[in-house]
Amino acid sequence: MEKKILAVVNGVEITEGHLNYAASRFPADRQSFFRTDEGRKQLLEQLVAWELLYNFASDNNFEEREDYKFQLEEARKAILTQMAIQEAIKSIKVEESEAEKYYNDNKEYFMDMEQVKAKHILVESEEKAKQVIEVINNGMTFEETAQLFSSCPSKAQGGDLGYFSRGVMVPEFEQAAFALEVGVISAPVKTQFGYHIILVEDKKEASVKPFDEVKGMIINQLTQEKQNNVYMNLIEELKGKYDIEYK
Repeated sequence: MEKKILAVVNGVEITEGHLNYAASRFPADRQSFFRTDEGRKQLLEQLVAWELLYNFASDNNFEEREDYKFQLEEARKAILTQMAIQEAIKSIKVEESEAEKYYNDNKEYFMDMEQVKAKHILVESEEKAKQVIEVINNGMTFEETAQLFSSCPSKAQGGDLGYFSRGVMVPEFEQAAFALEVGVISAPVKTQFGYHIILVEDKKEASVKPFDEVKGMIINQLTQEKQNNVYMNLIEELKGKYDIEYK
């Protein structure tokens, strides 16, 4: 541990190493703050405060209190329990070949759903929708027409809704969008929101995600399953070794 002394409280040195260790115990998104001058200053003050409180508790014989003894024992048991679990699972490893076999046996779990990329124009009536389609047929681009006539917030992007899969849009809109050919403008489609004119720009068929994309997730899942099995087997073994009496 780094020995650069930053403060001394009642004879106890607080070093650079103590500060770095304290910072490492915070969540990763907070640790960057403790690398700044202001953050390290605040953390040092907190360490000083903890040392002061420790001295106060010691001087007032908190160690003799029953609640202290209870919490100390609970902490001791928790630490030993975690050490026992870590000892049991420390050798568990999932090979890439195991993950690949799981992937090949369960490809249905790693599907990218069918998607369409569409734009739309939303108006209040079928008559208005037909008029808007006529405007497009007379040469105005779909995007310009959306900006002029659509009541949907997507008008700011020329009606662009991006890619979406089934189950995202209302049923009537979804059915029409997935049935359209790429580049074809729909007839007016009625939904609870009004009348839509839809233009599908691209389609993606349902496909299986590549192994490399899901390998890490599979390894994590299989590792957790193995760890759980080892844990449960250990508990069953220990039930046969130690007395248990339920009241």
